[in-house]
Amino acid sequence: MKIDSLAVSCFTIPTDAPESDGTAEWDSTTIVIVEARAGTTRGIGWTYAPEAAGHVVEDQLTDVVRGRSLDELAAIWLEMGARLRNAGRPGIARCAVSAVDLALWDLRARVLDVPLVSLLPAAHDRVPVYGSGGFCSYSEERLREQLGGWAAQGIPRVKMKLGRDLDDDPHRLTAARDAIGPGTELYVDANGAFGAKEALRWALRYVEEWDVRWFEEPVSSADFDGLRLVREHTPLDIAAGEYAYVPADFRNLIGCVDCLQADVTRCGGITGLLRVNGLAVAYGIDVSGHCAPQLSAQALCGVDRLRHLEYFHDHVRIESMLFDGVLEPVDGALVPDRSRAGNGLELKRAEAERWAA
Repeated sequence: MKIDSLAVSCFTIPTDAPESDGTAEWDSTTIVIVEARAGTTRGIGWTYAPEAAGHVVEDQLTDVVRGRSLDELAAIWLEMGARLRNAGRPGIARCAVSAVDLALWDLRARVLDVPLVSLLPAAHDRVPVYGSGGFCSYSEERLREQLGGWAAQGIPRVKMKLGRDLDDDPHRLTAARDAIGPGTELYVDANGAFGAKEALRWALRYVEEWDVRWFEEPVSSADFDGLRLVREHTPLDIAAGEYAYVPADFRNLIGCVDCLQADVTRCGGITGLLRVNGLAVAYGIDVSGHCAPQLSAQALCGVDRLRHLEYFHDHVRIESMLFDGVLEPVDGALVPDRSRAGNGLELKRAEAERWAA
């Protein structure tokens, strides 16, 4: 079956309240959706990126894809990367490649009338999740409600943001621990807000006072020495990788983190994720999925050393608003629906048009 066309749409959806982390503030999220068509069958993929990613698809990638066979997804992926050499492969360009690759994998599965996971070298049939939100902008009441709600649902691990107001963080951590109880793992994410030694001082407090288990981006993910310092001098699991786009970005993090984070909407889609998996296996390191839970649930089944997937509040909300067929956590995990072809999702077109760019 040949690929006939790609169609791009872009939607910007306001958050349900102002949000912030240790280094950024936002009040909306943009999703760029790519639909690939072969005959009357459509496959869908997306990326959380500026509208410019859609223009990259239209201006740079459509000609690479149109007319190609669905049996040559890896070759198409390599050619998309080559086409973007002068445009710059990381960043927005890689987000564009990711959305196209995800749409093509979905299309191939739908043409074959099989669930997408059946096309992967699946090592798992379920993907453990952790609840993620706990924004710095939240009131203490909202923080307790959100994190405690996930714990009550049976999600055994939750994550909160910190690093914006260091005087307030201890109170927020205490509120979070009280809300989830001693049996739920508590994770923290600084989004690169700290310097290395400052991060190390806080890391030791997190462990001793609040039994934190996971410290994400204690320093900038580009500060390899800082990540390594915190990793080597604390019992916390140190994680980074959500801003890794090309294979070299992940290779640079080896030895600096305990767990690589891979975002299937940024790292080159499923084809890119499988290459991250190979690197992780070679170096004996776990992989955790970053965000986009409805796309990641099937893709991550093909990751050998899978740790878990971020069940991120903003993306959970958006994907439920825009798509039919979304998965809900069962016993703390997302389980692919093998009764539906492809990724099992259908765009709610009328609802989506409310948010069209």
